[in-house]
Amino acid sequence: MRVLFATPECAPLTKTGGLGDVSAALPAALRALGHDVRVLLPGYPAVLGALPQAHEAARLELLGEQARLLDAGELLLIDCPALYLRDGGPYQDAQGADWPDNPRRFGLLSRVAALLSGGASPLEWRPQVLHCNDWPCGLAPVYLSFETSRAAAVMTVHNLAFQGVFDPAWLRSLALPVATFSIEGVEFYGKLSFLKGGLAYADAITTVSPTYAREIQTEELGCGLDGLLRARRDALSGIANGIDTDAWDPQRDAHLAQTYGRWTLERKSANKEALQRRLGLAVDAGRPLLGTVCRFTEQKGIDLVAEAADELLALPAQLAILGTGERRYEEALGAAAARHAGSLGLVVGFDEALAHLIEAGADLFLMPSRFEPCGLNQMYSQRYGTLPVARSTGGLADTVSDGETGFLFQRATAAELAAAVRRALEVWRDARRWRDMQRRAMERDFSWAAPARQYAALYSRLARWQPA
Repeated sequence: MRVLFATPECAPLTKTGGLGDVSAALPAALRALGHDVRVLLPGYPAVLGALPQAHEAARLELLGEQARLLDAGELLLIDCPALYLRDGGPYQDAQGADWPDNPRRFGLLSRVAALLSGGASPLEWRPQVLHCNDWPCGLAPVYLSFETSRAAAVMTVHNLAFQGVFDPAWLRSLALPVATFSIEGVEFYGKLSFLKGGLAYADAITTVSPTYAREIQTEELGCGLDGLLRARRDALSGIANGIDTDAWDPQRDAHLAQTYGRWTLERKSANKEALQRRLGLAVDAGRPLLGTVCRFTEQKGIDLVAEAADELLALPAQLAILGTGERRYEEALGAAAARHAGSLGLVVGFDEALAHLIEAGADLFLMPSRFEPCGLNQMYSQRYGTLPVARSTGGLADTVSDGETGFLFQRATAAELAAAVRRALEVWRDARRWRDMQRRAMERDFSWAAPARQYAALYSRLARWQPA
């Protein structure tokens, strides 16, 4: 299969979240199965700087912009200094404000993706499938629909809450036919929605877990697009993400105080002690240690952790928390840490080494998300024998087996979170049952191999290509 994978970010070149990881891992897993996958990415300064060997493959004039298409082997880069040569991140400036011309910046990404997937492509290499990711690539299926000879288009939603909604005045400069601005197209409550366009025009829609695919068809989690998604349910499927099993391997993890495996779990305790010391907690193997690493947002349910903190610590237990986000949550957790010195360790910010140590050193990992398209930490946790306590939603429901490899609860309340922790600690106090659950969790295969096979099967059902 020949696949063009269009994305606004790809680790390690540029990354703001999980999409960057997926954009590196999924194409690599597909190549391991023998497929020819090329990633299309904007030429941000960090990307161009990391790939000096990239050579010009074509000159482009699209949407009134002059650009070059650079070939770096498995990567195709859009070199357009007017749109991409600037400080800051892919979507925002150095002060955290959205670039005002984001519609144009990602309109060009979408337009180039469609060009390379149609009969007018300047390249000899022609994909059978164009795989578009999130709203920055949402217009690609729209543009592609006007090509007479084209690849099939797959639209993947990594988080429906981010939709790329802009003033309709952009329609003209994006060279979109007026007919596309309709309830069946890119129009969304009088605005222009990149993501809605992709959902309406793609040949297939995927999202990053089967349960989330069902949830986004409901009014509660459909973010205003549930009607369209229900109408397109026959084209919609969910494929759970994998994780990087090399980076997240307790037997080889250089960030740990002591590596271990499922048959050497007694060595895990060294990481608990190291974590307790790192966060200024009382060193006590007999007290359960609960960990969490997340963005401090309502979506992640960090407010539930803050609300339940007094009750959890009185069990007695300890809390290890790493993350950053909304100030109100940082302040609430900071106040709890001040009340419980020696029992609640809080680090505001991001620390990769500490994130790994929390996964290894905690006994339980808390993920009380209100919604979670897929989630990664619950898979890391199981791989590390740190059983997740998670809300039964999205990818959490699909990847955690209640009572087998972790503990699920239903309602997003502090009381239900605390009740689930108490239920987990009943097992934790039974050493044999706990070891059995840890080993079952650690045996699970969360690699990208199975998701890649599912995507390849989808591609094969859709694949088309006619010569120009």
